[in-house]
Amino acid sequence: MSGLDIFAIFVLLILLIAILGIWIVLAMLPGKIAKDRNHPQAEAINVGGWLGALLGGVLWPIFLIWAFTKPLRVDTGSASAGELQDLRDKIDRLEASQAAERGSKS
Repeated sequence: MSGLDIFAIFVLLILLIAILGIWIVLAMLPGKIAKDRNHPQAEAINVGGWLGALLGGVLWPIFLIWAFTKPLRVDTGSASAGELQDLRDKIDRLEASQAAERGSKS
């Protein structure tokens, strides 16, 4: 084995290590971005990033985009008891008017 063969093997090993390192960094990227942005589904995005990397990058862009999205916050506890009762009364009136319309059409 000549010196050129040893140099070629050395270069190939360095390239393989570099490719593996880049693959690991890209697999971690969506999860790291989600964690840094305090995304509520950061763990799911992290798992998805690794899954996408294992599947050859097919789903990886979806998880990267998901890491950048801002989840919607729905406030469900802001209605008071009086407001809820008003809504129930409106629903009852609408149901009664719908029943009256059906009765008058037949």
